[in-house]
Amino acid sequence: MTAWIDTHCHLDAPEFDPDRDAVRDLARSRGVMHCVIPAVERANWAAVRRLAHQHGDSYALGIHPLYTGRALDADLELLEQELAEHRADPRLVAIGEVGLDFFAPGLDPARQERFYRAQLSLARRFDLPVVLHVRRSADRLLKGLRDVPVQGGIAHAFNGSLQQARAFVDLGFKLGYGGAITFDRALQLRRLATQLPLNALVLETDAPDIPPHWLYATAAQRAAGVLQGRNTPAELPRIAQEVARLRSLPQEQLAQATRANAVQALPRLATLGV
Repeated sequence: MTAWIDTHCHLDAPEFDPDRDAVRDLARSRGVMHCVIPAVERANWAAVRRLAHQHGDSYALGIHPLYTGRALDADLELLEQELAEHRADPRLVAIGEVGLDFFAPGLDPARQERFYRAQLSLARRFDLPVVLHVRRSADRLLKGLRDVPVQGGIAHAFNGSLQQARAFVDLGFKLGYGGAITFDRALQLRRLATQLPLNALVLETDAPDIPPHWLYATAAQRAAGVLQGRNTPAELPRIAQEVARLRSLPQEQLAQATRANAVQALPRLATLGV
């Protein structure tokens, strides 16, 4: 069976409360041998760590930009303490999910920037890569990385320009591709997936978010009573099938390359036998 790594899966999300273990087991039965589970705020740091150990996966700790509005300034100090306490845990593979979001309304850009740069500094201190949230913020994220260099990481759900993509790659980052690439109308994203070198790509689901096209219900369909399908890590092989088709690659070659890329982006994965 072809083996895959889902480099971004929110397995702790409440959508999985009814059947979380079964969700992970189904993904494994389809070849998803490892998931990286990023945190989004202080309240779920313990949960992502517990799930990573329970399922043989890995985790990242951080404060997501969408949660900076309700995060306390003291949470940054608590994050530093958490990283220090668990720095020897091989399943702690990154700082994340962190970054900037200039699409969602009601967020303070200056506060986002302060949390982002503070967490970059923690990544430097603890010698960890970062898992970045990139939404209409690529240039500001890149400026932060040039001002506060880190060892690299993953630009999750990347949807920027080719120039921006190359800039992230030059700074040691891999680019995460998931369900969005399965939509025919995602022309730029699909074009990028073929223009970038294979060693720049990693695969992800962002489950339960960003469902692939076969799970997506439009607003009109939802209004008519059609339920949105639930995205899970078990969808990764089918997402990968689309990436392989776009690049005219055998799936096994894509799997081997993206596994190697994930380990390069998150070096502690190597100690887990991934």
